[in-house]
Amino acid sequence: MRDHTPDFKMHELSDGNKALIRQTVQQLLEKLASDGKLVADSLLEFWVEVPGLPHSRGTFRGGFLMPDSFIYITDYFLAGESYLKPLPAYADGGESEKVWEDLLDELFYQIEIFTSSVPESRGITLELWAGNRLRPEGEWIYAVDRKIELV
Repeated sequence: MRDHTPDFKMHELSDGNKALIRQTVQQLLEKLASDGKLVADSLLEFWVEVPGLPHSRGTFRGGFLMPDSFIYITDYFLAGESYLKPLPAYADGGESEKVWEDLLDELFYQIEIFTSSVPESRGITLELWAGNRLRPEGEWIYAVDRKIELV
């Protein structure tokens, strides 16, 4: 059996990039919740563009672009609320900041997989979307998005 794992060294995102991503994600999720659109299958999706590195993209049946990766928002926050309410497991002892740490740790790790193919993150573009898609077609029912450039 052959190992098909890419051979590269993981490069941790800088503190500045983590802060930029955190701020962006918090804004997107707060908007999603305040619009009353945080439902059981809401996703935080992202696409990564690395300058000079070709990257094939998959599509859903309807031709809509598949993300590089995603996170189910309701793994961290309750659905059906008009504000971001952490799951009960995070509410114990007033550790609401822990929910953000866990969500962002997972997101940072996933992003680092895509950005570690280059030694420097300058110029890498990250597009973040939060919302709900039709299944299996893949069309967005509702989404908020923002594109940021890492430094």
